[in-house]
Amino acid sequence: MGGRVGGVYPGVRALCNWAPAINRLCMQAVLFLRRRAVFAYHYLDFVPRRSRSGIAALAGVVALAALLPGCNRFHQQHHEMVYVAVRQTYLHDRVAAVSNRVGEVSNGQALEVVEHGHRFLKVKTQKNEIGWIEEHFVIDGSSYNDFAQLAQQHKNDPVVATAVVRDDVFLHLNPGRNAQRFILLPANAKVELLVRASVPKAAPGAKPERKPIVPPAATAANKGAPPAPPAATKVAEPMAKPATGGETTPAEAPVMEDWWLVRDAQGHLGWLLAGRMDVDVPDAVGQYAEGQRIVGAYVLTTIHDEESSAPNHQAPEYVMVLEPPKNGLPYDFDQVRVFTWSVKRHRYETAFRLHPIQGFLPVTISRVPVKGGTAPAFSFLLGNGQDVAVDPDTGITRPASPRTLNYEMIDTVVKRMGPDMAPIPAMHGKDEKKDAKAGKKPPAKHKAK
Repeated sequence: MGGRVGGVYPGVRALCNWAPAINRLCMQAVLFLRRRAVFAYHYLDFVPRRSRSGIAALAGVVALAALLPGCNRFHQQHHEMVYVAVRQTYLHDRVAAVSNRVGEVSNGQALEVVEHGHRFLKVKTQKNEIGWIEEHFVIDGSSYNDFAQLAQQHKNDPVVATAVVRDDVFLHLNPGRNAQRFILLPANAKVELLVRASVPKAAPGAKPERKPIVPPAATAANKGAPPAPPAATKVAEPMAKPATGGETTPAEAPVMEDWWLVRDAQGHLGWLLAGRMDVDVPDAVGQYAEGQRIVGAYVLTTIHDEESSAPNHQAPEYVMVLEPPKNGLPYDFDQVRVFTWSVKRHRYETAFRLHPIQGFLPVTISRVPVKGGTAPAFSFLLGNGQDVAVDPDTGITRPASPRTLNYEMIDTVVKRMGPDMAPIPAMHGKDEKKDAKAGKKPPAKHKAK
């Protein structure tokens, strides 16, 4: 009898060994059950011998059933999660042309996967609402982690400007219209601009990039499978010569688009098309853009004027960087202007202009010691011709060997300072060179009034 009872509870101990974190607890339970078995063994003399083995086996089964739920309670279960990547949608009780709505989910909401179907997923919400949702309405945990990793990589990037979103728009994982998208920003949301990139515009009708959602079991099975054989390479056929004897025309350059890596007030981070937002620029100086696109305007200092409409009559003075209204330029800006406030005329005037250059963000604002106190100062990066590096994955353009130019402003006079006092090369665009060769005069530079 002792061997039979002892043969049951070592099995319980073996079942508990798969959870090392609770192994000690299970060992104590086994010792407790063994004592109970010994206690029962002393009282089996009152039971006929033919019934003793059945009673012992029944006691072991009952003890095993009582112990296993306690062990499972400490086991941490891993659930497959997906996240809603559309504005909002409904869960349905079945996949059919006619079905009932069982719940509503919105952008960014986490859902637990219950079952995989063909192009549909059966999911459960935090309210225990269970229903079916289309697979392309959600992203899997891998894509969600990619967005989180992107935010982690750029959490310390300086904010180069702020902007306002024109209408509802999605954040993308990479620059490009067809890149994976997730978080939806509402209209008039304020965002911080971090990095600019230029990529070719997606062809019309191109399908958006999207990772298929694969069940965990299939993923684990694929890990042990042998690698697939490489695809057969196609031999390029010789290009047919044109019927005419003329030379072939060169391929047209792709149409480029500018994208910004942005961060919203909730900390969500992603890529946003530059044309879907407006940079925050005060109207008082924004009117002096002269047809150029304003990249950023930064407050250098303030000056008191009783007739100024600014808060506390402190009129701000700005340094502004601008660029031509084109996409895909190999720099962030090509013009720097400083606007000071005239106390006599109660208006802004241009105190400094530097153009054309190959400037790069960020623009840094500071104060430097001067005789009798401190003065406002600013600095930025300067490129050198075609010496730029373009990231092939993101399209981010950075100067390979940048120079840092520093300026200070005393009263209304802007002067260059710092260790780098070498000449600044003028970066003329192709259009400006053509106009110069044709004898055309450049557009007049109007003074801000």
